[in-house]
Amino acid sequence: MVGKDRAKPIRELDLERYRALYGLTAVVLSNFAIVAVAIAGVWRLSGDKSVIIGVLTAAFTAVSTMTTAYLGIKAVSNTAQAMAQGDPRRTQTPPETTTPPTETPTPTPPSPRTPDNPHP
Repeated sequence: MVGKDRAKPIRELDLERYRALYGLTAVVLSNFAIVAVAIAGVWRLSGDKSVIIGVLTAAFTAVSTMTTAYLGIKAVSNTAQAMAQGDPRRTQTPPETTTPPTETPTPTPPSPRTPDNPHP
C-alpha cells in the first residue's frame, strides 16, 4: 500500500517533465521553422530592402510571440498546480501583527450659530 502512494507523485512529476520537454521542443522547432522561412524569403527577394525588413519584422514578431506565449502559459500552469497541491511557498500568507487598534477621536460638531452669537 505504501508503494502505491509513493508511485503516484513520481508519475505525476514525470508527466509534468514530459509536458515541459515536449512543449519546449515544439516551441523551439516552431521558432526554427519561422527563422528558416524568413531566411528563405530574404534570400529569394535578393535586395528589395523594404520587403526584407517586413519579412524580418514578421519573423521576429512570430518568434517572440510564440516564446512569450509558451513561457506565460507555463508560468500560469506551474502556479495553478502549486496552489492546487497546497504548496506552502505559494499559498502562505504573512503572519499578522497583533497591534491593538487605535481609537480615532470622534469630532465634535460645530456649535450652532444663533442671531445673538454670530461667531461661535
